[in-house]
Amino acid sequence: MTAFLFGVLSSLAASVIVLVLGLLRGSRPLWWLVALGSRCTGTGLGRVYRLQSAAEPDLARDLSRARWIKVLAGRGNVLTREAFSPVWSGVLPMDSVQVLLPDPHTGTGSWLERRSRDVGRFDAGFTPALLRSQIESNISYISRAARTQRNFELRGFDLPHTCRVIATDRVAYLTFYSSSEHGRNSPCLYARAPGLLYAVALQLFEAAWTGSSPVASAA
Repeated sequence: MTAFLFGVLSSLAASVIVLVLGLLRGSRPLWWLVALGSRCTGTGLGRVYRLQSAAEPDLARDLSRARWIKVLAGRGNVLTREAFSPVWSGVLPMDSVQVLLPDPHTGTGSWLERRSRDVGRFDAGFTPALLRSQIESNISYISRAARTQRNFELRGFDLPHTCRVIATDRVAYLTFYSSSEHGRNSPCLYARAPGLLYAVALQLFEAAWTGSSPVASAA
């Protein structure tokens, strides 16, 4: 049931991306039409980054203002980069920091294994064990870095690797993964609270959180 709900929510928000990017490829006034429609319909769409990596400066700013943070990621590299350094510094005490990463200990037939095969089709240097080892390294890093945050939880999930969600009490960043390229090359939606897309982002996170389990660092 969790996987079904996760798939439905992902498909809904991914459809919004396709529509918006189609409009953005047209004339500039269409983007203003999208922004106006967002305000009128309550979707909460603020802007679209053509590449996920382009959102990181704005992400760092929003994280520095957050009361709480929820992260659902397919690998977790962003958690080790500059955007999250203020979070791990201890300067910003949070009400809660919740992180969900794929469980690297799942076996044959897991969604992690399926994503590894997908990436291996377009990245010749990607071996079946590489994604697991990268996630394990990020878990080790995060487990140590997050000691500055009293209300921190790190859990593992085994669900379709279809999106990344980084949400705060004010905004959410949503990236939907393609089966033919790395997530960093995918478009990213910026959604304000309150709004439909913001609500979908939180629902995606909660769907993955349900049934997840604590993940311990090997280090």
